[in-house]
Amino acid sequence: MDIPVFTGTHADLLIIVFHKIITNGHQRLQPLFDCLLTIVVNVSPYLKSLSMVAANKLLHLLEAFSSHWFLFSASQNHHLVFFLLEVFNNIIQYQFDGNCKLVYALIRKRVAFHQLANLPTDSASLQRALQRKKRSPGGISRSGSQETVSMEGSHPAISAEPGTLKTSLAATPGIDKLTEKSQVSEDGTMVSVQQSDPPPGHSAGTSDTESNLGRDTEDLFCTEMGQKQLTSTSSTTPWTPTPEWVLSWKAKLPLQTIMRLLQVLVPQVEKICIDKGLTDESEILRFLQHGTLVGLLPVPHPILIRKYQANAGTAMWFRTYMWGVVYLRNVDPRFGTIRTFGCLTFSGYREGAKE
Repeated sequence: MDIPVFTGTHADLLIIVFHKIITNGHQRLQPLFDCLLTIVVNVSPYLKSLSMVAANKLLHLLEAFSSHWFLFSASQNHHLVFFLLEVFNNIIQYQFDGNCKLVYALIRKRVAFHQLANLPTDSASLQRALQRKKRSPGGISRSGSQETVSMEGSHPAISAEPGTLKTSLAATPGIDKLTEKSQVSEDGTMVSVQQSDPPPGHSAGTSDTESNLGRDTEDLFCTEMGQKQLTSTSSTTPWTPTPEWVLSWKAKLPLQTIMRLLQVLVPQVEKICIDKGLTDESEILRFLQHGTLVGLLPVPHPILIRKYQANAGTAMWFRTYMWGVVYLRNVDPRFGTIRTFGCLTFSGYREGAKE
């Protein structure tokens, strides 16, 4: 891969690579977007110092996934926005200190969050978004962002050769089967959190508050992911978004923590920029590095850990990969012939390898 130069950690590399796979990879990788973002969500509460490159990549994904034509083009696309918002919330709530570069990126790209909060729900806007989708070229990163289409030196993915194996993922298990509510204890270990009623002062109807993030997000995903069809799956009846569908998940967008951060920090950053005539972002980063939001943010929500669950789709991918290894390691490069062994099982493979 053609990876841009950056100074950072393994987490930065993970985000940069996933961003490149999502924005420049083959369209057959789209069923894996949920999986890739789930990995980022799982590690996000522990990311202590994201680089500026990785922070900008995350914000670019949010811009791409929250564009109207992408949000309204498939019934499950909004899940990707929920995952990214959960990443930002985890970092703000659990790792605010040390992540001034991400906070700076959030402030610079604050328009994306305001657009999500004011997402149109009328039929005319939905139809205009779909018409724009028809006019837009393929790929999620082609509109609505200042990010370039591809990195320097990279090449767009080419179509697969005729006759090649076309692997695809089966339907993903419901999110209720993948999610475990956990919280970090004082000694650093993970402790399971039992489902409980909302605390006093929080009504059951306030689904857009952070205190109900876990419950609302899980309920939303349980309902919709259990019924969804993957984008690559053909359907006899084309899916059409409705105002009721948009309203059903728009109210659950976990935006409160991010909006509170922007409400507090944006005026402060603008003031020091005007007072000091700042044009260098390093001064702003130093200001954010020594800032605090203690007592200003909502109560931290429980960390949601989504564990891997074996399913038919991933089993097919692993099986294809392992038998590919078996084949390649048993091809005689001198003659192009295959060394065979009796039973085509993995135990038989080990016996054949010993011979």
